[in-house]
Parts: sequence; C-alpha cells; structure tokens
Amino acid sequence: MRSLPALTSLRVFETAGKCLSFTKAASQLNVTQSAVSRQIKHLEDYLGVPLFVRRHHRLELTAAGQQLLSKLEQSFNLMETAVQELRDPNQRQKLTLLFPPTFATRWLAPRLADFHIHSPELQLSIHNNDSEHNIFDCHIRFGRTARPNHYSELIMLEQHVAVCAPHLLEQAKQLNGNLLHILHEGQRLPVWENWLQAAGLTGEADVNGGMEFSTLDQVSNAAINGAGFAIVDKRMISHELKMGTLVPFSQIEVSGPYGYWLDIKAERQGLAKVIRFTEWLRQVSPD
Repeated sequence: MRSLPALTSLRVFETAGKCLSFTKAASQLNVTQSAVSRQIKHLEDYLGVPLFVRRHHRLELTAAGQQLLSKLEQSFNLMETAVQELRDPNQRQKLTLLFPPTFATRWLAPRLADFHIHSPELQLSIHNNDSEHNIFDCHIRFGRTARPNHYSELIMLEQHVAVCAPHLLEQAKQLNGNLLHILHEGQRLPVWENWLQAAGLTGEADVNGGMEFSTLDQVSNAAINGAGFAIVDKRMISHELKMGTLVPFSQIEVSGPYGYWLDIKAERQGLAKVIRFTEWLRQVSPD
C-alpha cells in the first residue's frame, strides 16, 4: 500500500504551483478558490511543511514547494503518456523531438531515410520551438555543458573550418574582406577569435567588425554570394563543400567549445522508442 496524500490534492497543488495563483488554479480546475485553498492546506498538513509563501496579492513557492512541483510535473507527464498510449496505440510509435532548426535541416534531414530503415515502425514529429502543449521525448540542444536534471549526452562538438566563395579564395588567405559572424542568444559566437588563435593570426583581423546573422543559413548564403569569410561547423555545410559553392581557405580546424547535446527527461528514458532513437543517433554520430 503506497503512503501518498490524496491525488486530488497533488493535482490541485501542481496547477496552483504553475499558476502561482489560487484564483487562476480554481478557474483552470473548475472549482472554487476556497476549494483550492482547502486542498493545499490538507497537503501542507500531510507533509508537515509549507508549500507556498503568501505575499500581498501573490504567491511564491517555498523550496519544498519547488521540489515537489518538479517531481509532480514529471510524474503527471508520465501518467498522461501512459494513458494516451493505451487509448491510442499510435502514440507508442510516435517520437516527438525538439531540435534546433539548423541541426534538423542540415544534419538530421539527410539521414532520415537511414533512420526509417533502422526503425520503420516509428513515426517522427519534429519541432523547433518548445511548447507546453507537446511532451517531447528527446531534445537536441546547442550548448556547452550537460543539462541539469536530465540524461544529457554530448552527440558532437562543432568542427569549425574557414570558408568562402571560390572567387574570394586569394583574398581570404590574406583575410582581406568582411568577417561573417553567427549570433547565439543575441551574442556573437567567439568562433573567429578561437580560429585566429589556433591559426596563429590573433590580431590580424578585426573581429569586432564585419556582418552578423541569426542563423547559419544566412551566414552560408552570404558567404556563397561573396559577402565575406566565415568560420562554420563543417558538418553543417557538407552539401556546400561537396558542391564547391563554399571552399576552405585554410587547413586549420577548431573543435568546440559548443556542440549538440541529447537531453532526455527522467520519465522518458525507459521508453522503447526513445531507446531506439538514442541507439541510432549514437550509430550515425561522429566519434
């Protein structure tokens, strides 16, 4: 026999914890505000700790409340998934993924046929924006470190090469032209600084000048059309390198420090479809 408080109290707390308002929680649950207050009081009495700090016109979660809310969200998500999969067997075969657009378009898309051969029973639903309406099975994230409270595995480090349009090759060797920069979260990635240092050319180019872009597609298109020189992850421009629309102007390559990480929440790790996808991803990812 499990020693648990009433499920209703836990559900009410989860809703109130997300809203940080008993009034909004009551509206979402179609009950009165006093009913929400009673359920929270019952739960706090059962646990022997306060879950909210009542401020003037607002609520805040205590440390115990934050801890409980995090665990309950995982648990309710897991229960919801279990019920959905029983009601709709297709859900067991649907893999919902959250990917950065660049990774999905330039790395994943060319490999989807191989994934279908590996796991023909699985249906992919690929998204590039997080949403509370979707429960993602796996998340590929661009970053530098593992994500806390997740199974987090580095799939690949960026491998930066210096490229330009073929007709700018001689100019590029002297860095006589614009430097093209990629933005991440509103800031320029330090790829030029890192590459110049590795090439022994620190100070030979103005890294504060040039043009900056929000996406790799914009940078690569600008470089193809002769707007300047770029430092780019070679795995993301394999097509351009193969076709010769972009060419390396140096043999210097720089790894990292950013890369692509596979993040999986605890409640998704044991799902067969997640295990299948993770196995395939390891097989096709570079060492």
